[in-house]
Formats: sequence, C-alpha cells, structure tokens
Amino acid sequence: MGGRAWGVLLVLCGAIFLEGIDVAMLNVALPSIRAELGLSTATLSGVVSAYVLGYGGFMLLGGRAADMYGRRRMFLAWLVVFLVFSGLGGFATEGWMLLLARFVTGVAAAFMTPAGLSIITTSFEEGPKRNKALLFYAGTGAGGFSLGLVIGGLLTRIDWRWVFFTPVILSAVILLAALWLIKEPAGEERVPRRLDFPGALTVTVAMLLIAYAVVRLEHPGQGWGWTLASFAGGVAALAAFVAVERRSPAPLVRLGILKSGTLVRANAGALLFAGSFFGFQFLVTLYLQELRGWSTLETSLALLAVGIDAILAPTLTPRLVARFGNTRLIFGGLVLAAVAYALFLPLGLDWTYAAMFPSMIILGLGFALAYGPLTIVATDGIAEEEQGLAGGLLYTAFQFGAALGLSAVTAVNVAALGDGSREAALGGFRAALVVPLVMAVLAAIVIASGRQRVSAKEARLASEEAIPAS
Repeated sequence: MGGRAWGVLLVLCGAIFLEGIDVAMLNVALPSIRAELGLSTATLSGVVSAYVLGYGGFMLLGGRAADMYGRRRMFLAWLVVFLVFSGLGGFATEGWMLLLARFVTGVAAAFMTPAGLSIITTSFEEGPKRNKALLFYAGTGAGGFSLGLVIGGLLTRIDWRWVFFTPVILSAVILLAALWLIKEPAGEERVPRRLDFPGALTVTVAMLLIAYAVVRLEHPGQGWGWTLASFAGGVAALAAFVAVERRSPAPLVRLGILKSGTLVRANAGALLFAGSFFGFQFLVTLYLQELRGWSTLETSLALLAVGIDAILAPTLTPRLVARFGNTRLIFGGLVLAAVAYALFLPLGLDWTYAAMFPSMIILGLGFALAYGPLTIVATDGIAEEEQGLAGGLLYTAFQFGAALGLSAVTAVNVAALGDGSREAALGGFRAALVVPLVMAVLAAIVIASGRQRVSAKEARLASEEAIPAS
C-alpha cells in the first residue's frame, strides 16, 4: 500500500477507535456523573440506552445512505455531528441534556461507522490487501474499547466531563486529516439519489422499537407490557418494511442480499459473539467494583489484558487467515471465548487476579481471531454499490448483540440475587455468567454449520467431476 492508502486507513482506524473509546470511557464515568448531577438509576441507565437506540435504530439507514449519497460526504458530515454533540454532553447540567447528547451521538455513529467501513472495502481490492486493512481496522476498534476503560478511569479522576471533551479533540484531528486524505473516487457510479422514504421510515421505526424492547429486558421488574408491545410493534414495522421493499422500484435495502447464507451466518455469529463479550465485560466490572470493592482504575487495568487483540489482530491474524481461512479462524476464536467464559464460572469471593487472568488473555486471543474475520466474511463478495449496506447490517448485528447480551445478563443476575448477601450476590454473578457461555457456543455452532455446508458442497462438486462425461 502507498502512503495515501496508509493515510486513509489510519484516518478510518482513528474513527473506529474514537467510537470504541467513547463508549468505554462513558461506562467507566457513570458513577461520577450520577454523583454530580444527582441522576436517578433510570436516567443513568437511559444515558447508555439513548446511545444504543440512536446507533441501532439508524444503522441500516446510515449504511444505505453511504451508498446513495457518497461515503466520504456521509463520513465527514456525521463526524462533525459526533464532535458537536459529544461536546454538548460535556456541558450538560441536567439529565435530559445528557440523554439528548448521547442519542444524537449514537445516530451520528450509525451513519459514520458503516460509511468508514465501506470506504475501506471499496478502496482496497478484495483479497489480501483488503483483509489486512480490515483486520487492522477491527483491531484498532477493539483496542479503542479496551484502552477506553483505562483512559476513562484516569479522566474521571480529573473530571468526568473530560470523558466527553476528549472525543471532541480526537474528532477534530480526524476530521482535518480526513478532509485532506479521503477523496471520493472520480466518476463513481452511485445508486440513484431518490430516497425510499416509506422504507427508511418503517425500518427506522422497527429498529428503534426492537432496540427499546431489548434495552427494557434489563429491568424485568418494570413490567412486561411495554416490552412485549415494543417487540410486537417492531416486528410489525419490520414486516411492513419487507412489504414496502418488495414493491419499491428503488428499494432502500435489496432483500436479495439476505439470500447469502454466508452473510446471514456472519451477522448471526457477530450478534451472538458481541452479546457474549459485552455481557461478560459488564458482569466482571460489577463483580470487581461492587462485590470486591476494586476502584475504577483497578478494574480497567484488570480488563486491559483483553486488549491484546489490538496487537494481534493486525499482526498475527492476517497470517492465520492466509493459512487457515476466515471460517476456521472465526470458529477457533469463538471456541476460545467459550473456554474463557467457562474458566470464569467458578469465581469466588476471594479470587486473586492470577485466577482471573487466564480468562482475560484467552478472551483477548479469541477476539483477535474472530472479530476481524467476521468483518471480512460479512463484506466479502458484496457488490461495491452495496458495501455500505453490508457494513450497516454487520454493525446493527454487533450493536443489537451487545444490547441483548447486557440485557440478558442483567436480568439473570437480578433474578438470582437472593437475600442480598455477598454469597447470594456471588451466586447471581455465577448464574449470569452462563449467558455469555451459551451465546458463544451458539455462535460457534452457527459458524460451524456454514463450514459443514461448504465442505458438503465441495464434496458434491468433487464427486460430479469424478463422473466421466457420457
């Protein structure tokens, strides 16, 4: 790759790093935000949920907008929105200001992230160059989340508002570099600019309602009425979206793209894998801080070992992909993740970090093997004019998986708390840790089924070739 190609890649990696570090730093700062602004538990939870709603609700629309209106244009415009509203969050004096800032920031990420991914997949030719770029990109995003936990802990000690101001500074640097380095391909052919408004409306409503229902699963005690109604409304809106797209002369989402078994399995695996990872990370954070009394910084440093994937993804993973292929690597990574979760199941009240470390390092290795190749498989073989859509589908899967994993482990943990003693709390954590393990195993089964189908197809073709022509 030439100097400009590396420059473009580094800018886009900076953007995905920004997205990861933004989420991680806020998670660490939540207790300090509650203490200063006097937020209720519901409002504090809403600060996280607002981002999930914006991100998950508009991701498909964001991915398609990149294909229709220009990837560079969408990336730069929404990076500016991300910068502005992250800064407004830092000036918040009321809970509603934080809720608004996080929702719009999530919407900005929903447009910016698939645009950035599609710039990579259309700038680098399919094969080793694109794989290397995608693995570098994936490792940077994961590293942003891992380092964000530590940086967030350090910044919160100064003032939690720096958790919002730091992304503003990073966004400004990335924006200036992007204006110079990223160019729209000359004479690029795009999908007609006429927007499928009914499709955009129905799919956004569907994603918002389903995301809201998934978030509500975290609080089963608040009543199932609104949760079930949200799920039902989301499914109905999704059905209406499918009906609209079938009749539309210029559909927002070409439904035929979902006939690709490889794409569907990659997205299903991504959803389950993200759910297992974020659910596990959330439980470990609660266990260390609430049950063991560790500080925010100590907890962040304990989880830092998982960030080894930021080193391995761009260095070791490309070589393994070239030798074993994406599917085998994804399956191996998911198996390692399941092993890491299983090793953590017998946790005790007096566990040393040495007892936790094997799970952390194995999970980091599993993440390095699975995350990047999932990104490759989900975008491989997709037409250039639909790369934004493919990226939108993938990041929708990741976001919904993360929300589902968090909701599931929270619900199980709350249900198993018992009498509130430390022993009962430990039992709740152990019960909830089964959720990430099950999700990782299911993800491995989904990926393995694809491998078996490929093997069966190869065997059938070989047998047909062996039959002499009559």
